[in-house]
Amino acid sequence: MQTFDVVVIGAGPGGEVAAGRLAEAGLDVAIVEADKVGGECSFYACIPSKAMLRPGELLTEARRTPGVREAVSGKLDVRAVLDRRDDLIGHLDDSGQLPWLEERGVTLVRGWGRLAGDKRVEVGDEILEARRAVILAGGTRAAIPPIDGLAESRPWTNREATTSQEIPESLVIIGGGVVGVEMAQAYTSLGSRVILVEGEHRLLHREEPFACEQVTESLTEQGADIRTGQSAVAVRRDGDKVEVTLKDGSTATAAEVLIAAGRTPLSKDLGLDTDGFIEVDDRMRVPGSDWLYVIGDLNGRALFTHMAKYQAAIAAGDILGRDMVAAHPADGLGAPRVIFSEPQVAAVGYTAARAAEAGRNVRSVDIATEGNAGGAFFGNPRGTTRFIVDEDRGVLVGATFTGTDVSDFLQAATIAIVGEVPITRLRHAIPPFPTRSEIWLYLFNALGI
Repeated sequence: MQTFDVVVIGAGPGGEVAAGRLAEAGLDVAIVEADKVGGECSFYACIPSKAMLRPGELLTEARRTPGVREAVSGKLDVRAVLDRRDDLIGHLDDSGQLPWLEERGVTLVRGWGRLAGDKRVEVGDEILEARRAVILAGGTRAAIPPIDGLAESRPWTNREATTSQEIPESLVIIGGGVVGVEMAQAYTSLGSRVILVEGEHRLLHREEPFACEQVTESLTEQGADIRTGQSAVAVRRDGDKVEVTLKDGSTATAAEVLIAAGRTPLSKDLGLDTDGFIEVDDRMRVPGSDWLYVIGDLNGRALFTHMAKYQAAIAAGDILGRDMVAAHPADGLGAPRVIFSEPQVAAVGYTAARAAEAGRNVRSVDIATEGNAGGAFFGNPRGTTRFIVDEDRGVLVGATFTGTDVSDFLQAATIAIVGEVPITRLRHAIPPFPTRSEIWLYLFNALGI
């Protein structure tokens, strides 16, 4: 039996950050990983998907910019795009991730880790004992809903979609959330005929309606077939084709089918009496166990890499006696989030609908994202910015941006929301001219300040 101060199960982004912070503070830390160090994000999600999306994004912007448009001809070099993606994910070899742990003195244990009693972790025939804490950071896998014939039809999940060495002639995507929309965007840009099926009546139904409408219009213009309000009821593979039957009796046929219908927590074989998301308090501790922490997707609070890292910092701080818990709207459903579609969608805090549900007295201010001097240099006709202002407190509690390259707009709004900076104080943060940051001036003008 080996003994450590802390044992972390799961070497994805959250687990790595927790282990690293604790080791840097002088603790003896082990991290257990059954798959790849770096986790889903590094190899099968965030990194490869953005590598597949970026070339099409650049080409689209070039084609709508006079002077550049005339210099651009031809289509994307698909092989070059996929080769660059493979470089960025280390060709599915995690050896490039190991030095970061080694430099911090973190012990890596390969294998499936499960709890075997208080502060004990079983990995194969080995027992790891923790003096202070165990952190569960095992993440999730793609959910496979019980659709007739789906499992037998060899569906793609995010893993196959982000690592495929070929672009299929056609692709049916079941699920119009973030993964479904981003993969529809990527595969359309790379030459596939895409059919996107969503059971709700609009894509990205948790975001502002205008964001969903703009993304739907854009995907349709690019050639994608969007079918909302249509859930899949049966799937059949026949040779090199897959047929998906929808609830209205219509069908969608393609070379491959991708299921993008949510995530399932990897909690079934962790030694706990649950196979769902694991409840935690604001310090990421499991109620009733002051030594057991759960971070990242596994607790179901906010399924984003950056939020897993944030929760890792909270858990590590609690173990080290450094309380960093703070209540704010940019957490949970309001966590900062970006959808790398065309146009991009970036949001933080409340949407108008969620603010109303929460009983907040808010005012929504809508502004054209490109409706200023800085925006004149961008050719995207679509783009809306919505600010949600708490009228009682005079602070920003939500923001949604759509448009070209709006992902980096988000941090300023996040700072304003988390910092609870009064709008009257924000008025003195003047954006330089001519930049698209002048959307903030339009907000102040609309509020009369």
